[in-house]
Amino acid sequence: MPRIGLPELIVILIVALIIFGPKNLPKLGAALGKTVKNVRDGIDGKGKEGEDEGKSID
Repeated sequence: MPRIGLPELIVILIVALIIFGPKNLPKLGAALGKTVKNVRDGIDGKGKEGEDEGKSID
């Protein structure tokens, strides 16, 4: 599978700018970043469920 280069990335950003508009792009980027962070934490087991696994209930 070929990698995405700089020209392709620029085209994707221009299309996103046209579709979502300049005011919504920061919100979209923040939401995407939070989603990626949550997925990584879930894969690593660092989520809320992961924190409770090591604790014992007395």
